[in-house]
Amino acid sequence: MFETSAASEKPDYAFLVKQIRSILEGERNLSTNASQFSAFIYHSLTGLNWAGFYLCAAAKNPTAEFPHDLLVGPFQGKVACARIPFKRGVCGTAAAEKRTVLVADVHAFPGHIACDSASNSEIVIPVIVNGQVAGVFDIDSPHLNRFSAEDQQGLEALLAEFINATDFPTL
Repeated sequence: MFETSAASEKPDYAFLVKQIRSILEGERNLSTNASQFSAFIYHSLTGLNWAGFYLCAAAKNPTAEFPHDLLVGPFQGKVACARIPFKRGVCGTAAAEKRTVLVADVHAFPGHIACDSASNSEIVIPVIVNGQVAGVFDIDSPHLNRFSAEDQQGLEALLAEFINATDFPTL
């Protein structure tokens, strides 16, 4: 059985990239890989209370600019918000702007959605496939200022491995 390394506040991201490559090798299913990736991140970093995906789905109130919402996908942690429109909260902002959003204090973020009142900081990385947003990977922490620029770079590298190893439906 594969075991992740001990959780760390200062993880060795180069080593974690090698591990996730090994975990995902030979499997391309989105649900399977997203589940494995979420569990891997949740158990490899300390100070987390949620790690998982929101994946694009048809919007309840589509617009020409944003025909999709973010629908909760595989994750680790407490029950989460089920659906998030693009541009709303940290996840919707990352999706709409196609960029990573790192928030030291979610309570200071305009329009933050409090799915878990224990969350105090967050990082959301868009899942971009063929130039299109297919979803976001969201990580929450009960600690203020939990995520650094080094975490952002390392997590973006890990997510790139996930994207390269996974087949996505056409949106």
